[in-house]
Amino acid sequence: MMSEYSAVIKGSLKLKADSKIKKKSKRHRRKAKVEKEPEVIAETADSTEPASTNKDNAFKLTKTKSELEFDRRKEKRLLETILTKAEKSHKQRIIDLNRRLNEMSEHFDIPKVSWTK
Repeated sequence: MMSEYSAVIKGSLKLKADSKIKKKSKRHRRKAKVEKEPEVIAETADSTEPASTNKDNAFKLTKTKSELEFDRRKEKRLLETILTKAEKSHKQRIIDLNRRLNEMSEHFDIPKVSWTK
């Protein structure tokens, strides 16, 4: 008769993601990009200005009217939120928070649990 524990597999836990093959570090790739950047900058500087504006116009033409309107309103909302957050300094926010906590009942008190006592 087999016991309940006779079929137990002994040994360390093997995870699916734990493979023996290690990836190369990305450091080498970054160095290659840094070396290539001056060439790309030189090529873009040599290109004429109208060619770059054609790319910008082509990108803008792909957006629909509703997408352009959405982007415009998103920018407007972002500016409004920045302005409202910039009205108060950090110190003023802390003062308001402390005032609000003082006006509240003791928030750390244990509430009454039973009706009989």
